[in-house]
Amino acid sequence: MLPVNLITELQQAFPSDRFYTDPVDCYSYAYDNSRKIFPPDAVLFPLTTQEVCHIISLCNRYHVPIIPRGRGTGTAGGSLPEFGGIALSMERMLNIISVDPANRVIVAEPGVLNQTVQDAAKPHGFFWPPDPSSAHFSSIGGNIATSAGGPHAVKYGTTREHVLGLKAVTGTGDLITTGCYTTKGVVGYDLTRLLIGSEGTLAVITEATLKLTALPVTVTGITAHFSDLSSCTKAIVNVMALPQLPSALEFLDAGSLNLIRGRYPDMLPLNTHAMLMIEVDGFSEDITSSIAATLDACHTDGLIHAQQANDTTALWQARKALSPLLKEIAPKKINEDVVVPVDTLPQFLKGLTSLSAHYNLHNVNFGHAGNGNIHVNLLINPDDVEEVARAERCLDEIFDLVIKLRGTLSGEHGIGSEKRAFVSKEIDSVTLNLMRNIKKLFDPNDILNPGKLFPP
Repeated sequence: MLPVNLITELQQAFPSDRFYTDPVDCYSYAYDNSRKIFPPDAVLFPLTTQEVCHIISLCNRYHVPIIPRGRGTGTAGGSLPEFGGIALSMERMLNIISVDPANRVIVAEPGVLNQTVQDAAKPHGFFWPPDPSSAHFSSIGGNIATSAGGPHAVKYGTTREHVLGLKAVTGTGDLITTGCYTTKGVVGYDLTRLLIGSEGTLAVITEATLKLTALPVTVTGITAHFSDLSSCTKAIVNVMALPQLPSALEFLDAGSLNLIRGRYPDMLPLNTHAMLMIEVDGFSEDITSSIAATLDACHTDGLIHAQQANDTTALWQARKALSPLLKEIAPKKINEDVVVPVDTLPQFLKGLTSLSAHYNLHNVNFGHAGNGNIHVNLLINPDDVEEVARAERCLDEIFDLVIKLRGTLSGEHGIGSEKRAFVSKEIDSVTLNLMRNIKKLFDPNDILNPGKLFPP
């Protein structure tokens, strides 16, 4: 329950269509793509940075939790109001403040969709590289909060590499400005990169200066089909060792391919048990040599065939449909986005196969193999208590394997509430305590997205 005085002050500052208190109205903001439900006590829709400052100042005074939120596409429970409080929806801060081709910059508010940024940049010959599968309906604020990636991160990097500066409001209601407008700048601590990926626990982003990249002149695709997983993973290592870096390198295992066959029966050969979707971009004169080198790198013992595919639209649609397809066939999936060094992928995927067999679990794996970023999906029946327990033990061992291989627990989804119990596997206690102290400096009363990121 919110304090009565806080409700009164907010009602004086915001019209009823931007301040929800009815539980029915608030319910749409009780969940994200993690499928867990925690209803907020209220929802606020700010339109300006000044309003965000006012809201957070009030919540800080009354010690009321405030949970920043984009479009709710996250899978890690990062925007769940676990302790009640106010869901701060940034979805109505929709202004693109400026498009500056000469400096390769777009300045935008956090509610602007990723796709809207792409549409604004394209007429000038540019794009914004972060490309999560939710790009058509996720906001740049959410992309920044989790340092979102996507298929093209193998060449262009994640969100962290494409933000020059931010305006944000701390847990005390103070406005801070980080970074600069130029691609070079070394004045002071790099607070921009600190805020990116902090999942709304340090400050609420209200404006972002985004660094644009020139659209490639030519883009072409390669598909490679393999008879076994081992040959496929060897090809991944070979491709990533080339000087010609692919712009995307996606891996699909046998389970993923069977899902696609179920929806698109004639798309894939039946003898394909692992597959790579590779994209190469650049100047036209360089593409020919890049394709030849990539095709040669795919020639491992189990290669069935590899070929250039100038139109990979259907395949990319099928790849992006994998997560929704998994939800259709399984009552529940444990979906992880772990990352391991590329040269350890053969060892990691072999270990995954062994662990899923040991725990008698159905496992589907796909993902951004060029970064070593594999989406591990354990498909379980949530009503089967024994199977759920097996899955939890299996997941624990999967994370141990990731850390053993010098990997990381999350490449793009973030920690939120789903992975926080495992964070101490990767980060030592001294470093965790330093992070907690940084949180206290930004948010002394722990009102910003409390309970996220850190293990209990």
